Order: sequence, then structure tokens, then C-alpha cells
Amino acid sequence: MTDFAALLRALSMGRVRFIVIGGVAAVTHGSARLTADLDVVYDRATDNLEHLVAAMAPHSPYLRGAPAGLPFRFDVDTLRRGLNFTLTSALGEIDLFGEIPGGGSYDRLLPDTHTLRCFGIECRCLSLRRLIDVKRAAGRPKDLETIAELEALLEET
Repeated sequence: MTDFAALLRALSMGRVRFIVIGGVAAVTHGSARLTADLDVVYDRATDNLEHLVAAMAPHSPYLRGAPAGLPFRFDVDTLRRGLNFTLTSALGEIDLFGEIPGGGSYDRLLPDTHTLRCFGIECRCLSLRRLIDVKRAAGRPKDLETIAELEALLEET
């Protein structure tokens, strides 16, 4: 089970620049849907990659769904060579996105964020309107199902 507060605390205390997206972002905007993982878009600047590694390494991040024993090093070089990572850790499941469909990178998404409290931790979260846009762009069935609820929440605000 994912400990959302602990993951967010590790990232925040580690001075990682990130934006909460996905199911946790939907919940912060009032969605009743459940999610099993934390989805974040992270800044790919070298100093932030260093912060991200320092924040997550103590929690043994490993590729989710990969066979046990498959060589994997969670370090700056790995992050630099990759873009998006679906990971499991001692704190639970986290998806790290360098870019997302319909939204792009951290820098492109940053103007469409708000600082909110997620599980008691202050962090940047994608705005409701932008969250709807990126879920529509992703086009996955579970995202499309969520859009109607998010649009209803948007109308209420």
C-alpha cells in the first residue's frame, strides 16, 4: 500500500521540484476516486535530479513489474538517460514523469499549478482545468472515466 504522505514528505523535505498530477491531484480537487500510486512530473535540471535521488534512494526505488534481481540503479545518470519511471519503493508506488502527453515538462506545466496541501504536505498540484486537459490527452479508459467527475467539480468552482 502506498504511503502518500511519506512519499510527498520525502520529496518535499528533499527539496525536489515536482508537480502532483494524476489521481492524487484529482483527490485534492475533490474527486472521490481512489488511486494506488503517486504521479509526479519532476524538473529535469541536474540539481533537481540530485535532490530526487537523495530523497528517494533511502526508500529503495525499483522498477515496478520488473523481475526481482534485474539490475537497476536509481541515480542521476539513470534519470538523465530516461524520462518516465514507474517505480515501487519502501513507501509505495510512485510514477516519475519527465513529460506527460498534453502537458509537456515541469516548466511547461508550472504556470498551471497551485500550492495545495496534499496529505498534510504543502506541494505544487496541477490545476483542475489543466488536469482535465492532460487526462483527455492521455486517453486511457480510466482517465476518460474520471473526466466527467472532474468537469462537474470544475463547474462547482
